[in-house]
Amino acid sequence: MKEKLPFKSEYEKLELLLSQGQFELLLPEGKAAGDIRLVYLMNDAAESFLVFCRAKLTGTYLPDFQGELWADLDQDGDQYVLVVHQEDTVCTLFFQDLKLEVHLFDYGRTGHFWVKGYEYLRQLEYRIAILRDKREYLGEEFCSQEERILSSLAEFPPLNFCCYPAVSEKYLVPSCSWWQVSEEALHVMIQLAEEAGDRGLKKWIGLYRRIPVKCIAKQIARMLHRVKHAEVTDLINEKLAQAASVYERRDFGAGCPKEKQKTQDHQPDREVSEKILRIQEKAQQRKTQLEMSGKQVEMLTEEPFIYAKDSVEYKIHLMIWKQEGKNRKVEIETIDER
Repeated sequence: MKEKLPFKSEYEKLELLLSQGQFELLLPEGKAAGDIRLVYLMNDAAESFLVFCRAKLTGTYLPDFQGELWADLDQDGDQYVLVVHQEDTVCTLFFQDLKLEVHLFDYGRTGHFWVKGYEYLRQLEYRIAILRDKREYLGEEFCSQEERILSSLAEFPPLNFCCYPAVSEKYLVPSCSWWQVSEEALHVMIQLAEEAGDRGLKKWIGLYRRIPVKCIAKQIARMLHRVKHAEVTDLINEKLAQAASVYERRDFGAGCPKEKQKTQDHQPDREVSEKILRIQEKAQQRKTQLEMSGKQVEMLTEEPFIYAKDSVEYKIHLMIWKQEGKNRKVEIETIDER
């Protein structure tokens, strides 16, 4: 039946979610039938959904279910019927069409500081990882040429989860095999070293290409946090920021997207906007104070989703650069409502 579906690509994405045990529905309020969204890829770079158009849900849906899922799709006249089994519980979706809804955002200045030590490299790992997810889950048409190039660095162990994971090990979901390096990633890193004029790093990456072993990867990882090789990591940071800057920033105030305005009254939006403005003013004042004392400071934002609720609170992190001998390190100050 899949070959005959008018939404074959979307159904393949649905099958991927089900195979991963993921089935989080966003149900319309106060309606017997309407569009029902299924959360697809949600991260700082993209908020996306599979939309069951003109849909109706029957049976029992368990929103907090964690376990094995299986489903059957059938066609009944001019509508489709998706029967989803959550172990012994069954719910059924009747719908007319299945579409992919995608909202892309600027992820170039986001910050999540879950793991201590060389935090600025962990931020690069995080941004590259979510960019790779955007490319893998949504497709290359949702990425620029520059993003497609940079996403290959997800398979460069000296910079990825093998050496600088952004999350602790219990939350880590590797995007490739441990210590596996790709030819594309090596090629991109050699080009970056050339652009930065770093002959020493380029030489080591060339050796790594010939002998792709763990000990050489670890040596390159150590080089990446040295002052001597700072231009390469700064170059990656700036290229990611430039590639991401073509997308819109999340808007939590009166200017939030029309789709969201339909589901919320304006008073909460104003309250959120005022709260965020206070945080931004406080962070800018602190940044200015630090810079006047001679510090180099980078401002990064941690923010919740726009189109689906999550537990993340809006925060601004100040990444304060410092040097300890040959190594580059940072201190982190977090500005929030407290």
